[in-house]
Amino acid sequence: MSDKQNLEGQIVSQVAERSISNQLESAEQIDIYVETDILKIVQGQADGLTIAGQGLVTKQNIRVQEIQLKTDTLSINPLSVISGQVQLDRPLNLMARITLTQADINSALASDFTRKFAQNYDLNVNGEIVNLTLQEIQMFLPGNGRIECQGKVLLHEKGKTRPLGFLAKLRPRTSKQTLRLESFQCHEGEGVSLELIVALMQKFKELVNLPYFTWEGINIRIKDMEIQQGSLIIFSEAHVRQIPEAISEFTES
Repeated sequence: MSDKQNLEGQIVSQVAERSISNQLESAEQIDIYVETDILKIVQGQADGLTIAGQGLVTKQNIRVQEIQLKTDTLSINPLSVISGQVQLDRPLNLMARITLTQADINSALASDFTRKFAQNYDLNVNGEIVNLTLQEIQMFLPGNGRIECQGKVLLHEKGKTRPLGFLAKLRPRTSKQTLRLESFQCHEGEGVSLELIVALMQKFKELVNLPYFTWEGINIRIKDMEIQQGSLIIFSEAHVRQIPEAISEFTES
């Protein structure tokens, strides 16, 4: 916490640290800096919020190696804090730098929390709709700016269901390069048509190349990535209309 921060800012920062820590299973280190003064506190406002943390583990058992997050001006309903909730009076913009290890990523992909977001996808194969359900996926970070994804899906076509495994190697979109899918291989499946493989490749490219995704009303856009051996650094920005109930309940243990 900065020595230049005024007393009321320090007090609010300490309260925020305790509140956010209560939402985590554990944290090796977490520091929060709130830019505000007494008048803005009464009005439920702050000039900005900065969070820096290491080794954070959420209640959903999702681990983040390191995070640096900064918001613009906050406007919070003061009465909502009294009732144990935090409600924004106006949308909030934030920027984040998140570091995940390969183990962090694969643990998150296998968690029940993440599985809830797994969807069914429809593929158009020669005019016929083939549905696929993602069963499992693992990510590998060998270095050299490359990501490898290995997974298994269930294909539903013509009234039959069968498993299909895949291995994809790609260089994701960054500020310096566009998405490049280097290879896409299918295995654990028999009689896979070329048309189906092409449709799978197109769907995979579509998903990893989304400009943004939405979670709990938060629009999140990945601006850049740095891929190192065994770790991934994500630079993102988000537009938050309202803090999700799952993380705004300070009194929840």
